[in-house]
Amino acid sequence: MALEASPFPNGCVAGIHAVGWAFILPCFWFLDRLIAVCKSTTLEQTQRLEQECYLHPLKVFFGAIIFFILFLATAPLAFLGFILWAPLQACRRPFHYHRETPSSSEKETHRGFELSGKASFGFATANLCLLPDSLARFNNLGHTQRRATTIGQHIVQGVCRPHIRIFVDSPSSCGTLSPSNSILPAVNSSTYGATDRQAQPPNSNQRGRAGHRSAPRALLSQGLRQQDDVPWEVSSLFPANVDILCLEEVFDKRAAQKLTQALRPVFGHILYDIGVYACQPPCGCSSFKFFNSGMFLASRFPLLEAQYHCFPNSRGEDALAAKGLLSAKVLIGQNQKQKNVVGYFNCTHLHAPEGEGEIRCEQLNMITKWIGDFQAANKLPDEDVAFDVLCGDFNFDNCSPDDNLEQNHCLFEEYRDPCRAGPGKDKPWVIGTLLEQPTLYEDDINTPENLQRTLEREELRKRYISPPVPAEGSPLVYPEAGQPWIGRRIDYILYRENSISKHFRTEIEEVTFITQLAGLTDHIPVGLRLNITMDCESGDQ
Repeated sequence: MALEASPFPNGCVAGIHAVGWAFILPCFWFLDRLIAVCKSTTLEQTQRLEQECYLHPLKVFFGAIIFFILFLATAPLAFLGFILWAPLQACRRPFHYHRETPSSSEKETHRGFELSGKASFGFATANLCLLPDSLARFNNLGHTQRRATTIGQHIVQGVCRPHIRIFVDSPSSCGTLSPSNSILPAVNSSTYGATDRQAQPPNSNQRGRAGHRSAPRALLSQGLRQQDDVPWEVSSLFPANVDILCLEEVFDKRAAQKLTQALRPVFGHILYDIGVYACQPPCGCSSFKFFNSGMFLASRFPLLEAQYHCFPNSRGEDALAAKGLLSAKVLIGQNQKQKNVVGYFNCTHLHAPEGEGEIRCEQLNMITKWIGDFQAANKLPDEDVAFDVLCGDFNFDNCSPDDNLEQNHCLFEEYRDPCRAGPGKDKPWVIGTLLEQPTLYEDDINTPENLQRTLEREELRKRYISPPVPAEGSPLVYPEAGQPWIGRRIDYILYRENSISKHFRTEIEEVTFITQLAGLTDHIPVGLRLNITMDCESGDQ
């Protein structure tokens, strides 16, 4: 379908929707503040103890009364706004599209295929827990708007830095070192949770070099790299030159707009507020949706097509959000024969509660079908497909006995998981991506550098990464004798080779576990860089 900026068919409908939401917003905000004032994060509790502040109970008591009164006072206006807002969701397209006009067309395309027939593509995914502030606090994360701004700045700092890699030979080293403040100027930003780090002025046309990269020497010295052929690292910065970024749990609309403002100098094509609201039987959603899907897609490349599907089988609290699948087709550039080169990128967020693997398996079945249908409908005969990537928060890992059904799903026969040795077993260098929420602000993990050092030490990692979930009624034996402790890895980046053009070859350049958002989310972002090489002899046939 054609990508238009507004999710509504015309300005009149968009205006009525804006009026309805303006009536709802005050009541929603007062309810949010009512809950938030009563729920503190562990960081706030620690700060009050250090400052010897004893006025918090009074703040909670009087704040709750004031916000409750204001909530009741604005409820009638919100009801009127709801009457205007809810029916309009039936004609709403399932996302906002922001396009930043480039200074030149070259900034939006990859020149590598025209010149050499090979290129390198970077992808990253992260769950940000950008819920309304009151709900985020139940995950030990507050100040949603401030976090959204800081997260956006941190991502830009990472992806726009020069591609500098510093290696050390000491076995005690923590691996690849980050550039120092003396090398890169700092960006002006408010600090929340994690320390602000160095940055480079944005340049949307910067590219990393193509070619094979070896793992950091400090990791080689531990013998980890020798056990597998996938280069990997734990980095305190986002990988340089990420091309497509998928974010989950960006449920708050204002937070999504703040992220868009921060990221748009680098990612010229952004989809946000993705999903449906209210009751949407045509989309297959069986219950009222209070929240969108939470997915957020930022791409350097132009978006040719995009399609969203809502999971119809969500249950419990997950059914309040329109979780689903977003599929996109991007224009990368042209090859040596002046044919368009495109890529497919899919992102998702699966059902969350433990012990409900049947639901997630059904959703994986839907994902497989929907991706196939999208590509069949949008693939043109005169274009080459360079990559086919699926990423997101799958809400199951590859080590928990409780997730056995999902681990054996046929999706993993189609898409390759670079971190996976087989069903129920990750490769020995892999690191879990779900942090224990009560420990988010402890010294070992409250800055990118501290979290990086902690993740690279197994004895520390056990304290901060969520452990596997045992099968019901069975004791957990983990890890197996002689195997490393990995923990729950629920954030995935997968890629598929049988759906790309036959004369393209794919090589993994690097897998990255990213600590730059320490203190800002309860997940560890993951990055993947792929090298794509065109076989010239096959391409000329």
